[in-house]
Amino acid sequence: MWRADGEDDVVTIDPEVLARQVVDSMTLRPPKVASPRSEGTYVVGMPMWMWVERGASRMGPVSASASAGSVTVTATARVERLVWDMGDGTTVTCHGPGTRYTLDQGKAMSPDCGHRYERPGEHEVTVTAHWDVEWTATGGDGGTLAQTRTTELVTDLREAQVLNTR
Repeated sequence: MWRADGEDDVVTIDPEVLARQVVDSMTLRPPKVASPRSEGTYVVGMPMWMWVERGASRMGPVSASASAGSVTVTATARVERLVWDMGDGTTVTCHGPGTRYTLDQGKAMSPDCGHRYERPGEHEVTVTAHWDVEWTATGGDGGTLAQTRTTELVTDLREAQVLNTR
């Protein structure tokens, strides 16, 4: 409880309300997809490595504090998981930004965030970052709040055709 000098009214500060205000002040951006790129063309049956750009505002940690009266709340946000809706009826959950593909990987599947399409066509993909925001307040209160941010893109899958001329 907090009371300003000379005031008889007692104001109760709800730490969770203050924590939500702290979260609203944070810059939690949606994932910036590095792969698959919407301007790329991909091949059915080949491994698709999926990853997002790193950075505090995209993956965390992001911290902020606020005070009201005698209550101070400090919160730290981190992406707990990325959920990829692949547009073909499947979802892929990744615990981290994914691994960047390099040519020496060849046809290997991604070690932590990948998918293999089975049908050609344009697939509308959404990537949702699930942020966990842990907060603490003076007096020992605390908890976790959840936030989500989503990015949408379209992937173009084609079939590779090979002709045998023998």
